[in-house]
Amino acid sequence: MSELQTLLAEEERLVFPRFDEHTAWELGSALRAAASAERLPVAIAIRRGAQQLFHAALPGASADNDGWLRRKAAVVERYGHSSYYVGSLFRADGGDFDTDSRLDTGRFAAHGGAFPLIVAGAGCIGSVAVSGLPQVDDHRFVVTHLERFLAG
Repeated sequence: MSELQTLLAEEERLVFPRFDEHTAWELGSALRAAASAERLPVAIAIRRGAQQLFHAALPGASADNDGWLRRKAAVVERYGHSSYYVGSLFRADGGDFDTDSRLDTGRFAAHGGAFPLIVAGAGCIGSVAVSGLPQVDDHRFVVTHLERFLAG
């Protein structure tokens, strides 16, 4: 299976039966607890449309991470796929998101770490994002903990 196929399979597999403010709080709290236990210097955000439902910044995270969270989430909102998938798709085609998307790089970042919140029967309703690690690690952290949360 190619990297792009693997990334799409993650999105197909990680689907919520429902998602509301309570779900956002529980998911965000689980992500924060895991990041804290691993002493990761990350910021975490969960958005439903334009509304931010959860935010946390752990020691070592900065305001720059909040900017990355917004820019990665904007990619999920625009494309309906993880920010890592979108960046990987541009690279697989021999391109570069920052140049070839023709989008404002001050508003959009196709770097790993933002993942679509997909609800069965509704599709992508928002995003969960992490910033503070190398992009593949941001992505893997989100996916790993979404898997645990949904299995739980």
